[in-house]
Amino acid sequence: MEREATGGRADGLDSSTPNVARMYHHYLGGRETFQADRDAAEQVLAALPAVRAAAVATREFIARVVRYLVDEAGIDQFLDLGMGLPAKHVVHEVARRVNPAARVAYVDYDPVVVSHGNAMLAKPGVAIVVKADMRRPAELLAMPEIRAHLDFRRPIAVLLVSVLHFIADADDPHAIVATIRDGLVPGSYLALSHASADFAPDGGVVRRILAAYEKSNAPLWSRDKNAVLRFFDGFDLVEPGLVPYPQWRPAPGTDVTASADVGWGGVGRLR
Repeated sequence: MEREATGGRADGLDSSTPNVARMYHHYLGGRETFQADRDAAEQVLAALPAVRAAAVATREFIARVVRYLVDEAGIDQFLDLGMGLPAKHVVHEVARRVNPAARVAYVDYDPVVVSHGNAMLAKPGVAIVVKADMRRPAELLAMPEIRAHLDFRRPIAVLLVSVLHFIADADDPHAIVATIRDGLVPGSYLALSHASADFAPDGGVVRRILAAYEKSNAPLWSRDKNAVLRFFDGFDLVEPGLVPYPQWRPAPGTDVTASADVGWGGVGRLR
């Protein structure tokens, strides 16, 4: 249900500041948003209409990645960081269609996202939803509820889909990912997607998009391909490597020549 806001706080929520999770939800056609979220999202779409199709492509990317990891890589544990509001292709549902024993720990720092996740996703022995900030990765990995749900003595797949571009350079996202990597055993996987100005038609478009996100609760940080590749230090990239994420192992017969390319995506196996 679409939620209207008059500014300030509604039901304990900040309805006057655009929220990136709700903006993304709007791109996907979701209705649990406030006017500030919709206005900011429409500002982004006015600058680059392909963002809506790219949001849908991101969900499809997640589904393909999870199916690959369960079916071909044999992974049955997932740590989904920056999960966002529940949407199509929920990780544990996709994974358990292949392996009914798969388990997922969802993590987000946004209390609204966590509340929705606990209501819609949490299931004993299958999926937990935890409030934590990935900018403090050592604390996150040490959380008792996560350690009890996932077995860190065995390979785990970490999903960082459409989240790293909301981590500021000052917070050193590469060091964050390295800390997470060092908490995993060899044979674990990292899957990520990251927005990039590499695909923008011109600098004016980039400036308009960044300006829209500057008003939100998490400004957007575009990074080029080389910077995104650095997140995979210590990992061996799975074919086809780091590519526009609609082009990562598309379903047979899919036409990717006209895909909505706004970011890079890839999967790596920890050496």
